[in-house]
Amino acid sequence: MELISIPNQQAIGKVWLVGAGPGDVDLLTVKAFRLLQQAEVVLYDALVSPEILALLPASAEKIAVGKRAGKHSASQDQINQLLVTKAYTRKSVIRLKGGDPFIFGRGGEELQTLVEAKVPFEVVPGITAASGTSSYAGIPLTHRDHAQGVTFITGHCQLESRPMDWQGYANPNNTLVVYMGILNAEIIRDGLLNAGRAASTPVAIVSKATTQEQQVFKASLGELATLAKHPELQMPALMIIGEVVELSDSLNWFEPNSTSLQGEQSLAL
Repeated sequence: MELISIPNQQAIGKVWLVGAGPGDVDLLTVKAFRLLQQAEVVLYDALVSPEILALLPASAEKIAVGKRAGKHSASQDQINQLLVTKAYTRKSVIRLKGGDPFIFGRGGEELQTLVEAKVPFEVVPGITAASGTSSYAGIPLTHRDHAQGVTFITGHCQLESRPMDWQGYANPNNTLVVYMGILNAEIIRDGLLNAGRAASTPVAIVSKATTQEQQVFKASLGELATLAKHPELQMPALMIIGEVVELSDSLNWFEPNSTSLQGEQSLAL
């Protein structure tokens, strides 16, 4: 899609690419909070919580442009065009994304569009879903005794047709965090098992993390496909795979009532 700009005119406004964090309104940065209260136009994603949207001025124009699996409010080209168009007519344009806009948020793509259209911008980072989710589930992503590294990947793609570094992802000394991977849980399980990761590796799926609806579902890697079909699992959800998941039994401070799959009876969903 070719961008449409206004001939012989320059953008009068500026776009702020703002990370809204993982859901809990208290996890917003001070800068994000200040900018939201001054916003004239806000283009927001589906993962932005109602509590955060409630901080916007009543006079602000609010445009939902969220993407969920199979349900898109707007295409990426339409979002890009809206950012440019609004910057030509408003002074304060906020592009509000869940988590951090530079971690699986297409923030870089949107900024490239603004550069092309000569629209000024700033980036306000947010707490990414991996960090917020793991902290509220009591799962440290790294630990000297269990994981010396952590890898973030996205599972929201056609994994069967794209080469994936399963050998690297299966490193037993690393924690693997999978964004948007619930629909491809079986592919992820098979890829890791075939690359040598043990079927007994602990796995957690955290649903609606950092909110009052948070739930933690735990099992082993061999049971991942079944776990992802749990009837109480709600989106958004994040997978954490690795030995550090076991620490949640003692470190889970936010949600004491996690749901675990244990034995054949629990697996009968």
